[in-house]
Amino acid sequence: MKLSIVSTLYRSAAYVSEFHRRASACAKTLVGDDYEIILVNDGSPDNSLELAVELTSTDKHAVVIDLSRNFGHHQAMMAGIEHARGDLVFLIDSDLEEEPEWLLEFSEAMAAENADVIYGRQGQRKGGPFERWSGHIYYSVFNWLCNIDHPRNVVTARLMTARYVAALLLYRERQLVMSCLWVIAGFKQCERIIKKHSRSETSYSVSKKIEHAVNAVTSFSDRPLRLIFYVGISVFLGALVYASYMIFERLALDRVVDGWTSVMVSIWVLGGLIISFIGIIGIYLAKIFVETKQRPLSIIRAIYGRPGS
Repeated sequence: MKLSIVSTLYRSAAYVSEFHRRASACAKTLVGDDYEIILVNDGSPDNSLELAVELTSTDKHAVVIDLSRNFGHHQAMMAGIEHARGDLVFLIDSDLEEEPEWLLEFSEAMAAENADVIYGRQGQRKGGPFERWSGHIYYSVFNWLCNIDHPRNVVTARLMTARYVAALLLYRERQLVMSCLWVIAGFKQCERIIKKHSRSETSYSVSKKIEHAVNAVTSFSDRPLRLIFYVGISVFLGALVYASYMIFERLALDRVVDGWTSVMVSIWVLGGLIISFIGIIGIYLAKIFVETKQRPLSIIRAIYGRPGS
């Protein structure tokens, strides 16, 4: 098979039919009749699954993978990629904020660049000034902490070769951060500047963004643990200098050292540092706990539209 188009469904009922129509048209233009469209239902609470299953009765190219519950966007993407059989795999969101027609543009770029991956990147992050400013800060801090060159404002849409997909599937983390796996898998990757549409309010709240950032950093970097050591050394050296100064004042200058303020500040500062450092170590321990259990990334309840499924 020449091409697999992979997308996930979650509250996607309003977009399923149009997405399928547009994706099918692009696939036929590119590879003729040799393609499949894989839709992964990530426990969607609306009737996305029913609409997608109806497509399999009228289109032999449509395949629906129904997960047993909501496992999360990244896990659903990985489930779809695992079942893709195409020489090329086009991963894209189904909400039409990303255009299925990018497939043709990405294919041309892949041939011209002789690349294994062509991915979309927003020229300007969507949202207000705070959204764009916070995104810039996030990527700067993240790349420094993780020591990887993570593209800024990257979107889901990407065209990948089969050998790149095979390499991607070698990673078996339980807590997936797909955008980072895309980077560390290597191969030649080239970007295309795109404009992502805004059709609805984002489902990523500030708390979810913070949770995602913490998960990404602790999954791909041990630098926070190293920072704990360096901060501890710095605090220790600072305390030695300050203690030496107080001893000098008491013995050489015969001054009464005011102790209340310094003691209270030290207790609060050091107490806060200790608690936060224990929290960081706890996050890493929690990740070890999750990884060692080796639970499946997702569980498939049924597959529709594929012969023998």
